[in-house]
Amino acid sequence: MTLPDSARVEPEQAVPTTVDELAPLYRQMLAIRRMEEAAAKAYSQGKIGGFLHLIIGQEAVCVGSIAALKPDDYVVATYREHGHAYAKGIAARPIMAELYGKKTGLVKGLGGSMHLFDKPTNFLGGHGIVGGHVPLAAGAAFASKYRNDGRVTVCYFGDGAATIGGFAEGLSLSALWKLPIVLICENNQYSMGTPLYRSLAVEDVSLRALAHGMARDRFDGDDVIRVKRRIAEAVERARVTGEPTLVEIVTYRFRGHSMSDPGLYRTKEEVEEWRRRDPLNRSRSRLLEIGMAEAAIDALEADVKAEIEDSVKFAEDSAPADAYAPYVMKGAQ
Repeated sequence: MTLPDSARVEPEQAVPTTVDELAPLYRQMLAIRRMEEAAAKAYSQGKIGGFLHLIIGQEAVCVGSIAALKPDDYVVATYREHGHAYAKGIAARPIMAELYGKKTGLVKGLGGSMHLFDKPTNFLGGHGIVGGHVPLAAGAAFASKYRNDGRVTVCYFGDGAATIGGFAEGLSLSALWKLPIVLICENNQYSMGTPLYRSLAVEDVSLRALAHGMARDRFDGDDVIRVKRRIAEAVERARVTGEPTLVEIVTYRFRGHSMSDPGLYRTKEEVEEWRRRDPLNRSRSRLLEIGMAEAAIDALEADVKAEIEDSVKFAEDSAPADAYAPYVMKGAQ
């Protein structure tokens, strides 16, 4: 069985940064954490229905990688995508309203947690079929290459998707057609409740790139600056040479697979070991080390608290998406 320590792929070393660079990234991660916690509370109160997959613990991956992109670049994600949507520039209000199934939601309350989508920010979903979105991301990258528009597509997927045919297809086409795409495996150690050693004969997902002559990278995902730096290299490769990269970022989700999963397949010691590497705590401590005043951090955190509380109130006060039901049913007839 792979233990937490053996999953680390490089030693803990702080990547050089500045307050101006790190503070906005810490704010994004904190906002995502608070938004997910608020969503979990609302779900337990019956205010959010359906499935709800939280990204708590993995925030540095989406925030750091999207920080390496330009606004015009495309992002394609899985059903655990609230953080990616926020990092791509979508406000907390429409995200939260969508989770609540409200008319003011990102897709008018008709998509829910797993199907966020936003054309203005080039956030292309939110996809519920495991691995099925990877060929779609390859298609977006192919369109960019065909138009020669200079855009890069970043596609996120979990370690469980690495065993799916759609992933193999997307990887193959990306390499064959030399597409401007960065394929990011968010390896959070578990495919739902199945640990890596039970699902992958070779646990290093990035090795799949070698069969296609594709560039690859693999590193820890608990330092948001490291994530930004390393993904920036892959994005530059895609933008300049049009060549894809397969990146595996080792991370961990602190909650279960979804809100219905108590996570009993993991030991308390394992979870606590990974919690000690919490990317938010790491970033906060780093900000203090490089000179950000405690009072300034407190003000930032208070601002985040107000933002998320406002998004919850906005969602609760908004009209339900049920108002669309007659039109949806009429269109289906």
